[in-house]
Amino acid sequence: MPHRSRAMTALVLAALAVTACSSPGTTAPDADGPVFEHVHGVGTDPADGTVYVASHDGLFRSGPDGLVPAGAAGRDLMGFTVAGPGRFLSSGHPGPGDTLPEPIGLAESTDGGTTWTPLSLTGEVDFHALEVAGDTVYGYDATNGLLRASTDGGRTWDDGAAVQALDIAVEPGAGQRVLATVQGGTALSTDGGRTFAPPTGPQLAYVSWAPDGTVYGLDLDSGVHTSTDAGATWTAAGTVPGGRPQAVTATADELLAATAGGVHRSTDGGTTFSTVG
Repeated sequence: MPHRSRAMTALVLAALAVTACSSPGTTAPDADGPVFEHVHGVGTDPADGTVYVASHDGLFRSGPDGLVPAGAAGRDLMGFTVAGPGRFLSSGHPGPGDTLPEPIGLAESTDGGTTWTPLSLTGEVDFHALEVAGDTVYGYDATNGLLRASTDGGRTWDDGAAVQALDIAVEPGAGQRVLATVQGGTALSTDGGRTFAPPTGPQLAYVSWAPDGTVYGLDLDSGVHTSTDAGATWTAAGTVPGGRPQAVTATADELLAATAGGVHRSTDGGTTFSTVG
């Protein structure tokens, strides 16, 4: 099954291959805590503000002692999103001892990541990006190179546009505008991912649409870019420490970003960052 590294090489720029899933990545060198081979997603549980990190080696959560295992031990959690309080969605590849086929399709946790239940497309699809907007779940199906949308929580899916993307971001609420990071910039869909306009703007790797309407993107050097017009124009902000980008998620209160040097948060719109955990 194609890993993110192959997708990056083909989709974006040759330079983007530095974010390959097979490349080693760690938390900050002087930090205590888990060493991640690769981070595929970050998010905050609105139930209690806990930060979750979906990695090549399972799910981790923030706590008084830093980032600690939270579930799905050894599972390669590719696509990951927080769908609501205590409710997470993920995709990827089975870990040691998993009885699920390869790939796992879409799985759901309703207990903060401790246990997972297969929902759909088990053994068929590896989602490399997942987003929830209103009642709709969007997933980038890396197996078949297309966007999919589900209006029943991820149980059944409608096919959208064929697009070679690395990441997607969906407008909060109605969720009809979808941004995809592709070779040449970001491509915008205004019809729920059925079609996309040609790419524009800076070459970004990862994007996230905040509840206030601001879109945040990480470029190939983990530089932060912001847009308040759905990606039509962008403004450079700060730089996430730690080298190559791995994931970004914007919440109402903060910006979370993962790089090869760890997981970081910003409370000033991406200008400055502190380390999570």
